[in-house]
Amino acid sequence: MSARDLAVAILIALALLVLLAMLFAWRRRVRRDAAFTAPLGVPEHAEVMRRDEVLYVSTTTHEQPLERVAIAPLAFRARGELAVTDRGVALALDGAPTVFLARDQLVAVDRATVTIDRVVEPGGLVRIAWRVADTTIVDSYLRLTGGDPQNLISDLQRLVPAAPDTGATS
Repeated sequence: MSARDLAVAILIALALLVLLAMLFAWRRRVRRDAAFTAPLGVPEHAEVMRRDEVLYVSTTTHEQPLERVAIAPLAFRARGELAVTDRGVALALDGAPTVFLARDQLVAVDRATVTIDRVVEPGGLVRIAWRVADTTIVDSYLRLTGGDPQNLISDLQRLVPAAPDTGATS
């Protein structure tokens, strides 16, 4: 075996090890997040106020845009449609069931620039913070494919319940 053949064999072995490590890390992440599922299906009689074509980018741990959460069916990037209704937000991604975030699950909506696998112009992403469980908040990132993200954010912010008054003053 020549030195060149040995070098090629070593590079192939290293590439396979990296791919295996990525596979095992992803499977561990999926098992870790298996307890969480996104709510599916749109309630009857929900009045659609607007629809927008979007690119779904990722869902991450709240305020940790580089820590992906593998919540089914939001584990992978996809094209889709976001429908803002009077009862919440419906996200219909290509090849996946429709995810519906009811008003009481929404925590905050704002603009973002960075999330796992994606960096865009300042404020180019729409970040929707929502409760996946009673005490667990996650952030889902979308990129609007047409139109002004600020108009969408304004409509979404109207759905977010007001924070309860704690009586504290600043």
